Amino acid sequence: MALTYGSYLKVSELLSLQQPVSDGPEHDETLFIIIHQVYELWFKQMLHEGGRLRNRLEANDPHAAGATLRRMLTILKTMVAQIDVLETMTPISFNSFRTRLESSSGFQSSQFREFEFLLGAKRPGPLNNYPVGSPERVTLERRLAEPTVWDGFLAYLRASGFAVPPEATQRGPTDPTRECPELHPTLIDIYHHHPGVRQILELLVDLDEGIQEWRYRHVKMVERTIGRKMGTGGSPGVEYLIKTLFTPLFPDLWAIRSEL
Repeated sequence: MALTYGSYLKVSELLSLQQPVSDGPEHDETLFIIIHQVYELWFKQMLHEGGRLRNRLEANDPHAAGATLRRMLTILKTMVAQIDVLETMTPISFNSFRTRLESSSGFQSSQFREFEFLLGAKRPGPLNNYPVGSPERVTLERRLAEPTVWDGFLAYLRASGFAVPPEATQRGPTDPTRECPELHPTLIDIYHHHPGVRQILELLVDLDEGIQEWRYRHVKMVERTIGRKMGTGGSPGVEYLIKTLFTPLFPDLWAIRSEL
């Protein structure tokens, strides 16, 4: 059989995956399902691009790394824009099917946790959302032990002849990225004297800021929809999400701003 648009993209299978559970079903449940399925597809793509970004940095390939960062930034803009669509759903319409979601929660998105780990926001707590030995937990355990995008960036600096103090790489493989003041002189020198490398630094700042923007818009969307109530599946809801705001992924790139 000849390859067609539908068979290549598995369109019939894709369109069969939107299965509301509410009676009727409620009109806005289809929107809710599609938006979140699309987010999972974007998370998959961001993991794909993030892995390439780390690898291209490790390989001292700033041109490919820069192109990958720009693509990731464009995807982030789309992810933020999707919240505008989700916000067309009123609290009343969401509550019409919310109880049917039972224990399901966005906190259970293993791909988003993978993406956090890849970017350096590592912590073992999210693993507890998945049974020991489950595919999601196995994948997250692997991601938790893998090098991060920041590790790739440090490798890129070393390969480019810049001084990377040992303190910058003394984290354990499962530890989050933390600020390293000993690295600041190198970063400040790059900003003043190495415009090509500075472009990579600025793109990383753009990525960090883009993730923070997405988190903020997500928090406000949740607050707009359910207020300060507990989230679905017993999750902490807005109160927890607020705590994730304004925590940089690459803290050194923000800390040096007052020193430039």
